[in-house]
Amino acid sequence: MSEHTFEPTAETANTIKCKNCGANLKFAPGTQHLNCNYCNTDNEIVVEKTEVIENDYASFLEQNSSTAEKQTVSTVKCDSCGSSTTLAPNVTSSNCPYCDTPLVVKNASTCNIIKPKYVLPFKVERNAAKDGFVKWVGGLWFAPNKLKDYAHNSLEKLKGVYMPYWTYDSNTQSSYSGLRGVYYYVTETYKDSQGRTQTRQVRHTNWYPASGTVNNSFDDVLVCASHSLPKKMVQELEPWDLPDLVNYNDQYLAGFVTESYQTELKPGFEEAKERMLPVIESSIRSDIGGDTQQITSINTEYNDISFKHILLPLWISAYKYNNKVFRFTINARTREVQGERPYSAWKIFFFSLAVVAVIGTIVYFVKTKN
Repeated sequence: MSEHTFEPTAETANTIKCKNCGANLKFAPGTQHLNCNYCNTDNEIVVEKTEVIENDYASFLEQNSSTAEKQTVSTVKCDSCGSSTTLAPNVTSSNCPYCDTPLVVKNASTCNIIKPKYVLPFKVERNAAKDGFVKWVGGLWFAPNKLKDYAHNSLEKLKGVYMPYWTYDSNTQSSYSGLRGVYYYVTETYKDSQGRTQTRQVRHTNWYPASGTVNNSFDDVLVCASHSLPKKMVQELEPWDLPDLVNYNDQYLAGFVTESYQTELKPGFEEAKERMLPVIESSIRSDIGGDTQQITSINTEYNDISFKHILLPLWISAYKYNNKVFRFTINARTREVQGERPYSAWKIFFFSLAVVAVIGTIVYFVKTKN
């Protein structure tokens, strides 16, 4: 059996050893095994039948989560962006996957967190993620050339991260008051620019009081439990193929970074309520009827609330331009790309000059012709 020396990095934050030679393994996206790059041994993942079970929200809070399965993790907080990344005990140096800032690993802290119950394993390989990144950058107007160069050479810059999420289910009953608007039209006369008398139909609205109750049922309302990425960016990575969730298994995490949740369960449900509100408002407007609606008050009861803690996979890259960090994220299940982008001031300047030149040429020929 050969011996190997390994330098731990952020990408080996979750480590599984080869059963043959003891080398660190990485989960191969889209497969059910961990292949050893050193002795080529396939380390199969034992796949258990997944039965997704929701946890009762009220009971969990009443018991103060005392019966919840916990795990002890070592986390280090990035001084630059504030993300909390889980590191393996043998990691001695690492960079933040969200902003590429060197992490002060010696300042890592140990804590007990609720153990995830389910995970969506990585499905999109790093090369495919890079291709999606390159295509996305190629479609950006006024992107700096350095950004395009970065995308083409971003393979090793892409970090695989498991992001923590809560999902919430709830039945809601919402009592409301508001106004139902019904359009009517009145014929009015007016003078046109030639002084001639014309007629037109002008719309008016009659308003009538409205009230009632609507019921909605919500399933798997997703709330990202991390503050490391903008909420809008994370939500635009949706939808996720949640029916394909599998039981949590450390082997799926091998070779990837896992972030610890920063949003606790109860505040997470407040965010879930925000995501439920537009659906509730739509139901109310439909119930009010008429041509237009105004909602003046809503009182919602949330019943049969349940939740689960899951991990979802992202490819993440951080790019620095003009001393500002821009982040790019790729849904490692669907290849959906979202990100922040810099603009090239020079490209915008020369484009503006070109537009002015074109307009000036058109004006010149028009005047010459006249």
